[in-house]
Amino acid sequence: MLYGAEHVKRYVETDGEEGHIWQPGVPTLILTTVGRKSGKEHSTPLIYVEDGPDYAVVASKGGAESHPLWYLNLTANPEVKVQVRADRFTARARTADEEERARLWPRLALVWPEYDSYQAKTDRVIPIVVLERVS
Repeated sequence: MLYGAEHVKRYVETDGEEGHIWQPGVPTLILTTVGRKSGKEHSTPLIYVEDGPDYAVVASKGGAESHPLWYLNLTANPEVKVQVRADRFTARARTADEEERARLWPRLALVWPEYDSYQAKTDRVIPIVVLERVS
């Protein structure tokens, strides 16, 4: 099973032939943010669901008390790059509002049931990020 930098490398090199399906029934995309401190690009494989023309991902960090760095980066600079299989595009990232979160959470937890246990072990509301295609 692919993880971290190796997951990103193989996904990008194969246009998602390797890595798009991380585990059976669990699709991933590659999200590239700009570091809020470093200004450097950082790419992360994330589980997603499609929501009309948009994609939704979860900033879970396994239920840790702090948000993942990629989430902090996109809150500082919401213009991100996304790759879904061979489709590469620029997107605007935003945190789903309460209504969207209530609608999207069950769909994401259906794909990755651990999200429910991650939420149960933290006091923070785990954000869902909506990625809206720009170009």
